[in-house]
Amino acid sequence: TCDFPDIRHGSLYSEDYYKPNFPVSVGRYYSYYCDKNFVTPSGHSWDYIYCRPKGWSPAVPCFRQCNFNYLEHGNYPNYEKKYLQGQSVKVECYSGYSFPNEESLMTCTENGWSPPPRCIHVKTCSKSDIEIENGFFSESNFQYPLNKQTQYKCKPGYVTADGRTSGSITCLESGWSAQPTCVKSCDMPLFENSRAKSDGMWFKLNDTLDYVCHNGYESRDGHTTGSLVCGYDGWSDTATCYERECSIPQIERYLNVEPKKDIYKVGDVLKFSCRQRLRRVGADSVQCYHFGWSPGFPTCKWKVQSCHPPPQLPNGKVKGTQKEEYGHNEVVEYVCNPRFLLKGPNKIQCVDGEWPTLPICVEDKSTCGHIPDLDHGYVLFSTPPYRHGDSVEFNCREAFIMIGHRSITCIRGKWTQLPQCVARDELETCKTSSLIAREAKLSQRTEFYHNTNVSYKCKGKYKHSVCINGRWDPEVTCRVRIQSCPPPPQIPNAQDMTSTVNYRDGEKISVLCQEKYLIRGTEEIVCKDGRWQSIPRCVEKIPCSQPPHIEHGTIKSSVSSEGRKQRFEPKLYVHNTRLSYICEDGFRLSGGNGITCHMGKWSSPPQCVVSKRKCGSPPPIDNGDITTFPLPAYSPGSTVEYQCQSLYVLQGNRIMTCRNGEWSKPPKCLDACVISEEIMEEHKIQLRWKYQKKIYSKTGETTEFMCIPGYHKKTVPETFRATCREGKLLYPTCG
Repeated sequence: TCDFPDIRHGSLYSEDYYKPNFPVSVGRYYSYYCDKNFVTPSGHSWDYIYCRPKGWSPAVPCFRQCNFNYLEHGNYPNYEKKYLQGQSVKVECYSGYSFPNEESLMTCTENGWSPPPRCIHVKTCSKSDIEIENGFFSESNFQYPLNKQTQYKCKPGYVTADGRTSGSITCLESGWSAQPTCVKSCDMPLFENSRAKSDGMWFKLNDTLDYVCHNGYESRDGHTTGSLVCGYDGWSDTATCYERECSIPQIERYLNVEPKKDIYKVGDVLKFSCRQRLRRVGADSVQCYHFGWSPGFPTCKWKVQSCHPPPQLPNGKVKGTQKEEYGHNEVVEYVCNPRFLLKGPNKIQCVDGEWPTLPICVEDKSTCGHIPDLDHGYVLFSTPPYRHGDSVEFNCREAFIMIGHRSITCIRGKWTQLPQCVARDELETCKTSSLIAREAKLSQRTEFYHNTNVSYKCKGKYKHSVCINGRWDPEVTCRVRIQSCPPPPQIPNAQDMTSTVNYRDGEKISVLCQEKYLIRGTEEIVCKDGRWQSIPRCVEKIPCSQPPHIEHGTIKSSVSSEGRKQRFEPKLYVHNTRLSYICEDGFRLSGGNGITCHMGKWSSPPQCVVSKRKCGSPPPIDNGDITTFPLPAYSPGSTVEYQCQSLYVLQGNRIMTCRNGEWSKPPKCLDACVISEEIMEEHKIQLRWKYQKKIYSKTGETTEFMCIPGYHKKTVPETFRATCREGKLLYPTCG
């Protein structure tokens, strides 16, 4: 039998109820629990104790459990670790501290840790003596003994003075050996389906890096090229290009389409023809763009109508002689009057008795500057100013020959390409080719002089070319020319560009966005290699809200009743609105005098500074303030110190100085991140360390997540260690 068990640091459950039953026979067992800070051999707070032939089992029911979650002046784990009685853990003190008697182990005993978790101070250099702007110490030690070296690292996007990402300083008798410095830079970014146009490895603040997408790919906004700018927060965007697709078209029964594929990518072209001698009504080809197929698909009809003369174009006209009637698919071309720029397709086609929407002639008030100089040539009589559409002609001086077009034209504020004046005795000859050599009369010739005409046969037909200063124009070849482009696309939110006319390689069309939209990208689309290139976007013009207030200044407004009304009623300001400021007496404007609304954001406002080279009140910063009561004016050389609100991290120099009537650059208070339980629940994640009750995470701090039980990671493992970046936290996802 077994007597009543003596459970050191624990008790039987309901022992008063069971105690009269003792002693008990072998085989009986009872549940028991351990006191606080003690656990059963299995590591739980309770278990069963069994009566065995040799006595109670386990013989020692409760063991001391020591928790290691803090070491004063030393390194301790990120989360609480538990150790059983008799186990030891190696500890590390900060530089400048050591464990008692130079020991390195703590052992869990019945009475707790021995020795207790505490590091004793020794004389060293302290990290608190140094502040690294835009950098941090990479080692966790806080104190360092003499001659000990410590490493520091620059924040992402910053490097040391010698271009490295890290450096070191040494603890000397006089203190630290140097002041660490980190300057702003950007490394070469990662490229996805794209490549850089330059080969530099790192870039200074405000440097621009251009990139181009691989063939068949485009940027998110539909362009094949893009630019990144190195800013304080790193690159302004990612150099990522995407492979876009268009849906498989639904084709009517009498329409043939080529090519037939399972997937159509951006840039793919479909060609159409009608069966059974039906007439095609609409475009003969369409192209896949980031916004879908364009133009619309054609149809097939037995009979088609002819058209009346085309309509008149305001500020423009039909090129050539007009007729009384135009047949189906017949094309006419429009040109704008001088000083007007044509927007949209310049050709329209009669389609089953109807003309499509006409292009638009927009007045262009831009002018070109001085006429460029032509070496060995001169300009015939002309007088400025030179407006859009104006042309000037050149002549070459005696003994020089003109190569290229004789005139240049002012197009949207820029002159077209100059011709060349080449000396007669320096004109280059053109080499013969096998195609030319086949002609009997020319078979012995190996070269031809400038301006020589030749003819040659291609598949039984004669072609002609002229030697122009060493080059054949056009090129002597029997190759099939590059196919023409489909009719131009109808870009979303652009003026109507409905057209069924094909365009040749090199031809361009100018795009005009609708009134409430702004063009983003190039204004012209180009027909190249059988496809339309450089497709812009028409983005909505976002208005701006109330303009920013400046200390000691107001917006200059009209004295009319409407102006007075605007002062008291909030309003929206349309894109491109410009407003001016005026300062109070005794203050002057610094940094311009106005602001401009651009896509929903005002440009940086000027400041009203005290006249006679004094500074006004220091500028406010978000989530921070100066440590002293602000004065209305400060004398040159005065300083103020900034501090951030709780949980915000100061970036930049906390001291700001008044120089030449202006304050030096203020610091920033970087926002903390709010750990949202709603977002965690939506993403099926939780904090990795359950004991944490973290609500906020400071800028630069890392928060670790894990999946809720029953779910698996959907994003890459690196995302489960999320770093707070100025108030923004990228959550991982489980599913």
